[in-house]
Amino acid sequence: MEEEKKRLVRSNDKMIAGVCGGIADYFGWDPTLVRVGYVVLSIFTVFSGVIAYIILWLIMPKEKESKE
Repeated sequence: MEEEKKRLVRSNDKMIAGVCGGIADYFGWDPTLVRVGYVVLSIFTVFSGVIAYIILWLIMPKEKESKE
């Protein structure tokens, strides 16, 4: 029984691009808390978080759509 390797991917549970949702899925956190934390951190770092978000948006692969 092979354990599935965890990957950091953009989530399909997304508000803008799925970056915060993907980070929350990877660490097992609540996506809403990650989004609120991102906004607070971005405000206190003079919006440099926006640049980090765009970079993550570009380099993180999309989560594969599940066929149900």
